Amino acid sequence: MTAPLIVVSGLPRSGTSMMMRMLHAGGMPLVQDDKRAADEDNPRGYFEDARVKKLKDDNGWLQDPTLAGQGVKIISLLLYNLPPGRLYRVIFMERRMEEVLASQKKMLERQGMGSDGIPDEIMDHKFRAHLSGLRGWIEENQDIMCLRVSYHDAVADPLACARRVAEFVDPLELDVDAMAGAVDPSLYRNRADQEK
Repeated sequence: MTAPLIVVSGLPRSGTSMMMRMLHAGGMPLVQDDKRAADEDNPRGYFEDARVKKLKDDNGWLQDPTLAGQGVKIISLLLYNLPPGRLYRVIFMERRMEEVLASQKKMLERQGMGSDGIPDEIMDHKFRAHLSGLRGWIEENQDIMCLRVSYHDAVADPLACARRVAEFVDPLELDVDAMAGAVDPSLYRNRADQEK
């Protein structure tokens, strides 16, 4: 059977770039174009492919059989646009909502975009409703297997996280020690609980 496409997903600022970095360190080839340069928000890189942003209009390239066994980052809002008919293993990053909102707000400020004017309470509600609906869609989709990974837990115990992910993407063989070594705890900023 053809190896599935490995999809790293989650809300914005939930740790998807960190997981892509882990997969890359572990030896997995990635679908990326290097168009988005590393910056203060993601100093180790974004690991993105610009075509993902247009999945709603063009998702045919994801059906390329040569992508089997490769990793691609697709933000959670775009998962609904995955083309049917191939297997996906989704590594879904989860992070405390208050940390996601704080991190996103700081990123927008650094980009000179300022606040979007939407109160955190409303964004919190919108994100949670989105995640709830998406969870049901994934559970009903027979093409998708999903592994949920806590960003907090991945930083706290990267080796355990690497082992879970490597087992999930089996039969791909990944270097779990290298994956764990790719986690940089100093990049865990905007913590909801600073003493942890």
